[in-house]
Amino acid sequence: MMSGVQVMERIALPRPSLAGEMSVEEALHRRRSVREYGEGTLSLAEIGQLLWAAQGMTDPMGLRTAPSSGALYPLEVFLAVGHVEGVPPGVYHYHPRHHELRPVLSGDRRDAVASAALGQRWVCDNGALLVISAVFSRATTKYGIHGQRYVHLEAGHAAQNVALQATAMGLATVLVGAFEDRQTATFLGLPPHHEPLCLIPVGRRPVAD
Repeated sequence: MMSGVQVMERIALPRPSLAGEMSVEEALHRRRSVREYGEGTLSLAEIGQLLWAAQGMTDPMGLRTAPSSGALYPLEVFLAVGHVEGVPPGVYHYHPRHHELRPVLSGDRRDAVASAALGQRWVCDNGALLVISAVFSRATTKYGIHGQRYVHLEAGHAAQNVALQATAMGLATVLVGAFEDRQTATFLGLPPHHEPLCLIPVGRRPVAD
């Protein structure tokens, strides 16, 4: 386990569903940025499905749900847990090959991340916060400066996957790009070579008035 972990174990995620009730077309039509969330915890199956949508493996050779230039996969996904059934609050690293969460830091870190995100309350008032980070060298070693562009394109693919998957599941989410990079990385316990690219809070949809 990584430094800072307290009595936290790897968490196997339920196998992702490959068929849903909502079509891609309907999810595209219904997708909206939602910054207020209703009460209620997220289930482990819901979290697993969202993480799979972001970077899950779809082929024995290691291909994933989001396209990657040269299949180099520079993205890494972390999860700051607040209210997820059966998962202690903390920061976890998603490992696509094993479809599991591995602990990074214990304790709820969402408030700290929200402070680094210009005080945006929706960053912490949610069930969990997905964080897409990148190891740029995986792409730039092969593609040079153009690799930076490819990484950002890939992050956009992964974020849209999460947004559409959340919509299809009846969950609420929004893409957040306004945050202080170094503070965010520190609060989440990211390794030094990881650069946070976007934050994706996820929660229940608020009950209509």
